Amino acid sequence: MSQAAAAFDLSCFAYLSMPDKTGGQAGLISNYPLAWTTHYLQRHYERFDPVIVQALGQPEPFEWGLGIGSLAPSKSQELFEEAARFGIRYGFTIPIHSNRGPVAAVTFAADERRPQFERTIGEHARVLQLMAMYFHAHAQRKIGSNRPITGASLSAREAECLEWAAQGKSAWEIGTILGISRHTVATYLENAKAKLGVRTIVQAVARVTESKLIGHRPHPLGHLP
Repeated sequence: MSQAAAAFDLSCFAYLSMPDKTGGQAGLISNYPLAWTTHYLQRHYERFDPVIVQALGQPEPFEWGLGIGSLAPSKSQELFEEAARFGIRYGFTIPIHSNRGPVAAVTFAADERRPQFERTIGEHARVLQLMAMYFHAHAQRKIGSNRPITGASLSAREAECLEWAAQGKSAWEIGTILGISRHTVATYLENAKAKLGVRTIVQAVARVTESKLIGHRPHPLGHLP
């Protein structure tokens, strides 16, 4: 993701998995300066960061930074100015929402609002959105492990396919998102149905939802170099 962002002249990226409603810790994968991410998480900035607040409230991507858009309250400006000292001045954030609400956000950031930044966002917004969805799926697959559910143990892939199916995605669409074939997706879904003792995807999703599998949230990720 670092290389892909750099190819678009975006100096850094951050993937933030939202903390749960019980006050859990946010999970972060990022190539932002470590001093900034440590400072950010230690002070729980995700709780009032205007970028995250906006990502929680809307599913559409948006730009942010000093003097951009509606993120103008004084507290927002203070946080933006603090981030700017670490070379993070402008960004493009893609909220990731599921059937249970907002679950993550991917941000591509730059140290300056150069014309190239504006062109990249204007011309490649949908590409960046697709990259964010792929990265989210990849991160969830890496974080996940076999997940028990009322006597059955679904693999991370089986649970992942069911989660996308719950959002109305077809086997072809799920395969495109996860980078696997439609046939492989169908196999995962069939295996999940067999393990859950049901005949249809709708029944499987219902079983999973009842057991709060789809509502599972990852453990904090810490920082990656």
